Amino acid sequence: MNTCIACGMPLEGAHVEDVGMQTPEGPVCKFDLKDGVLKEPAEIFQGGVMFFASSVAEGDQVLAERLTRKNMKALPHWQAHLFPLLDGSEATDEEFSAAMAKLSAH
Repeated sequence: MNTCIACGMPLEGAHVEDVGMQTPEGPVCKFDLKDGVLKEPAEIFQGGVMFFASSVAEGDQVLAERLTRKNMKALPHWQAHLFPLLDGSEATDEEFSAAMAKLSAH
């Protein structure tokens, strides 16, 4: 599956047009770019928190942060480019699986 290196968003099907840039590491979605370059890590993290809070965490900010951490830390890009907001508690495997199942149901 073709996914954004910064947020993990699938870039296929309905989202094939959401590719904003190709890098040697892989594609970046248009939502993680600002003026043609990758946004700051904190801005991408906050975007993930907003996404998870509104789509699967029913507004639970703490859960949304934990889901975002789990998601970003699983991506090779962030494994190579750690930043302070990735420190902290992560969603459990069960919580993350449940969140992904909710997303798939939409």
